[in-house]
Amino acid sequence: MEGTDGELVVAAKAGDSGAFRELVERHGARVFQLACRITGNEQDAEDAVQESFLRAHRQIGRFDGHSSFGTWLYRITANCALDAIRRRGRQSAAENPGQEVASGDPTPERSALSGEIRDRMELALSELSPVERAAFVLRHFEGMGIEEIGQALGCQPGAAKQSVFRAVRKLRKALEPLASGVKCK
Repeated sequence: MEGTDGELVVAAKAGDSGAFRELVERHGARVFQLACRITGNEQDAEDAVQESFLRAHRQIGRFDGHSSFGTWLYRITANCALDAIRRRGRQSAAENPGQEVASGDPTPERSALSGEIRDRMELALSELSPVERAAFVLRHFEGMGIEEIGQALGCQPGAAKQSVFRAVRKLRKALEPLASGVKCK
C-alpha cells in the first residue's frame, strides 16, 4: 500500500488494518531503535515497541494531526520505554552493551580506549534519570528538535531543553577523565 502517513492514518481510522500495518512497517525500525536506546536493552525495547503499537492502534482515533504521525508515535514509544524502565528497574548497561564505537583499522590502544569510552558512556547513560536519558537519546541519536522532544515526552519545550542540558552536563562529567587520554594525530 502506498501513500503518505497522513493518508494511511485516515485509512487506519476508517478501519483499514492494511493501512495500519503499513505504518508499522514504515516506522517499526526507528521505533525499535528509539526504544532500545532509551531502555538500554533489546528485551525491554521489544516489549516497549509491542506496547507502543498496541496503544497506537487503540488510540489512532485520537490522533488529531497537530504533529506528524511519527512524532505522535515517538511520544507513545518514549512513554512505553520509560514505563519499561520503571517496571524492571534499572539494569546495568555493562550487562547489555549498546552500539560499538566505529573506527577504521584501530590500533590496540585505540581499541582499548574506544571500549572504555563505550563502557563509560553506557554506564553514564544508565545513571541518568529516565526522562534525561530519553531526552538525550531523542536529541542526539534521533536528531529531534526541542519542540519535538517536548511533544514526544509530553512536557513543555523548556523542560525538554533542561532535561537535554542536564543529561549532557552529566555525561560530560562522567566522560571527562577519558578526555585527557585522547590524543589527536
